[in-house]
Amino acid sequence: MPFYEYQCDACGHALEILQKISAPPLTRCPQCDRDALRKQISRAAFRLKGTGWYETDFKNKPKPDGAKSAADKSADAKSAAKADAKKSADKSAGGKQTTAKPADKSKS
Repeated sequence: MPFYEYQCDACGHALEILQKISAPPLTRCPQCDRDALRKQISRAAFRLKGTGWYETDFKNKPKPDGAKSAADKSADAKSAAKADAKKSADKSAGGKQTTAKPADKSKS
């Protein structure tokens, strides 16, 4: 709940009050008991500064040694499958890597 500042037009009394956002504004001054209280426009009563809530509340914590998440295990399985597929492709090609040479266009 935010703090709101009020000032009385009749007696000049100023006060801060903690209210819900949905609460209607106050009108009666507690000092002079008149309906002359006006809500003031002021800066917020709090500041967000420092490293922030992310650093303290939701940052991923380091995992103990040997503990992997399901996503890490899935990624490891995919990379192992790709490596196996590449090895089998290399074996079926005779273990030799061949590269195509560009055609010589000057002989036309």
